[in-house]
Amino acid sequence: MALSISAVVLLAIIVFLLIKKSGLKAGHAVVCMLLGFYIASSSIAPTVSSLTTSVASMIGSFKF
Repeated sequence: MALSISAVVLLAIIVFLLIKKSGLKAGHAVVCMLLGFYIASSSIAPTVSSLTTSVASMIGSFKF
């Protein structure tokens, strides 16, 4: 659960920065958000979730 909240906050910050710095229009951000909702309710949602968890654990295993 903590991973989901962290990913949401990180993605929200990225979208905010893209809107402010890179000229991403708010309409484009809304379309991307709606696409995320539709993907979450589709049959590929478990695959996306598994991929996200795998990437997060890979990043977490790096030693600095």
